[in-house]
Amino acid sequence: MVKVESVRKGSYADRAGISAGDELIGVNGNTIHDVLDYRFHICNEKLDILLRRDGKEYHAKIKKDEYDDIGLEFETFLMDCKHSCRNKCIFCFIDQLPKGMRDTLYFKDDDSRLSFLQGNYVTLTNMSDHDLDRIIKYHLAPINVSFQTMNPELRCMMLHNRFAGEALKKVDRLYEAGITMNGQIVLCKGVNDGNELDYSIRKLMEYLPVIESVSVVPVGLSRFREGLYPLEPFTKEDAKEVIDMIHGYQQQCMEKSGTHFIHASDEWYLLAEEPVPEEECYDGYLQLENGVGMIRLLLNEAKETMEELYKHKFLTTLKCHHDWKKKTRTVSLATGKLAYPYIRQIAKEVEACMPGLTANVYEIRNDFFGERITVSGLITGIDLMNQLKDKELGEALLIPENMVRVEENVFLDDVTVSEVEKTLQVPVDIVKSSGRDLINQILGRKIHE
Repeated sequence: MVKVESVRKGSYADRAGISAGDELIGVNGNTIHDVLDYRFHICNEKLDILLRRDGKEYHAKIKKDEYDDIGLEFETFLMDCKHSCRNKCIFCFIDQLPKGMRDTLYFKDDDSRLSFLQGNYVTLTNMSDHDLDRIIKYHLAPINVSFQTMNPELRCMMLHNRFAGEALKKVDRLYEAGITMNGQIVLCKGVNDGNELDYSIRKLMEYLPVIESVSVVPVGLSRFREGLYPLEPFTKEDAKEVIDMIHGYQQQCMEKSGTHFIHASDEWYLLAEEPVPEEECYDGYLQLENGVGMIRLLLNEAKETMEELYKHKFLTTLKCHHDWKKKTRTVSLATGKLAYPYIRQIAKEVEACMPGLTANVYEIRNDFFGERITVSGLITGIDLMNQLKDKELGEALLIPENMVRVEENVFLDDVTVSEVEKTLQVPVDIVKSSGRDLINQILGRKIHE
């Protein structure tokens, strides 16, 4: 039973007489426990909805197109509480956060519902038989699984959960039911790399094509690891070995299934000082949210945008515009170590096309979490302000959207974008994660689709 928070005016539910405060009991004779039950059962043309108001049950009848929403809003996105993680993983980044940050950052979810709805990765240790049965019954897909290793004993150790190895059997049930999966391996030096990684890849290949892709990402190590499992960072040579192994299996997978299947995240190529693969190696960017192919996609989008600008003589027209004749333009871009060389490359290419344009690119060192953290998404407001306070910033400071919670314009350390603007005395513009928008913002002009 779930309480209705609000009813959208003019919706099916509104016209059927459902009101805020009513308790949703069931749809077409099926009990509603959470968002998965709800979304599955309202995908019918005829609905008989059982509700309770002031202690009395009543029915609301609705006729609609099959996939139309009926207009009910609930207190929480899941219509239920998030399921918290039961593991104590040796690599968990949340355990590496300093004290004093906002409470929501310390919550560890391991909720299969968030896998379907938001793309979160789950360990399967928190998945009950009921959950598994429901996934198969509703044929929910894809589900994203944090494997770490296919060695059951080693998985128990890495997750610090004696049931973690047994949980791998759930993969067999999902496979047999044809439930599409994507996988992730967080690689820890001296733990699940080398021969263990080799074994895991070979075992996961047995699940092709139901498991569509698997990413291998290096463990993130902050400076707040006192009392935690001793993990060491990977070296350049380590990264080369990981890449070589993955590329070898990619060739096998292409021959077997026509897909590369196993992918190294962008961080490995930065560490190994090797170029990122071409677009065709990423199989449609199935692992983009895991940092697999983000750099290649950015570079390709930027290249396509520049070619389009030349084709339509946009740059020539803009150079002749009175704004560019009258004055110069200077902007600055802030990014993490991982993306810095690529953002700088794009910025310099745009600079070269536009006389009078200066695009300063600054690599922000992660002092807050430690220099081993190289991604832009973990840069804090305080690091941004401290490292840019004496820099030439120009008319605007451009930052990637993953640096802030966009809805609130707040950094991880609760510093607001407004505070950064006030401290640095420059407007801050948030750049979407696309090469097109990056070039838009550098030029300060809208490039139309």
